[in-house]
Amino acid sequence: MAADEHALKRWDRAAIWPMIVASLVFLIGYSWLVLQPDMPHALYVGVVAVLAVVWLAFVVDYVTRLILTERKWRFVRRNLLDLASIFIPLVRPFRLLFDLSRLPVLRGDSGTHLRRRIVIVAAAFVVTFVYVISLSVYSVERSAPHANITSFGNAVWWACVTMATVGYGDYYPVTVLGRILAVLLMMGGVAIVGTATATIVSFLNDRARQLRERHQSESAARRDEPPA
Repeated sequence: MAADEHALKRWDRAAIWPMIVASLVFLIGYSWLVLQPDMPHALYVGVVAVLAVVWLAFVVDYVTRLILTERKWRFVRRNLLDLASIFIPLVRPFRLLFDLSRLPVLRGDSGTHLRRRIVIVAAAFVVTFVYVISLSVYSVERSAPHANITSFGNAVWWACVTMATVGYGDYYPVTVLGRILAVLLMMGGVAIVGTATATIVSFLNDRARQLRERHQSESAARRDEPPA
């Protein structure tokens, strides 16, 4: 058991950066396929081959960690994003966003460190989320009959106003898959707004507590001063 856990930690340390690079390569390759559908056939085959190799790396990473871990069902429950990335590789970048908490500047258990960690991870998540959803919706909508999201710029605009719960209605998905992605985007927007609200409330509460403690300390110091 100890040997397996040690091997798992060594694998995690060795694989973290290759998996980050692989995720970025997959995102770039998929974006290339979507944004340049008229690329030469030979280039298309090459990009698809690279994506297949990266997907295989995702599978190998997950299976290896599953074999090395002692509590396999617990591992599956705690790594659902890793499992989802095998079937939907575009999920993988979201999994790697959680590795941002390993950066020295984001470590720590104080309220300040926690808020900083939430803000940075949430900002990276928003950018990645909007980009991936925009790309996916554009890829399924652009050729659909009566579609109005026919450019990537339109897709990004639609994703931004949908996540912000503005919903002007000038652009909207017409396919079933596009509408499913829209629901995911709206759910993500609600979660992000809730996280931002909670972070702001926590910051204001901490500031109020610090001011109250400072006021109490100053009042106590004045009471302890000897009379003139």
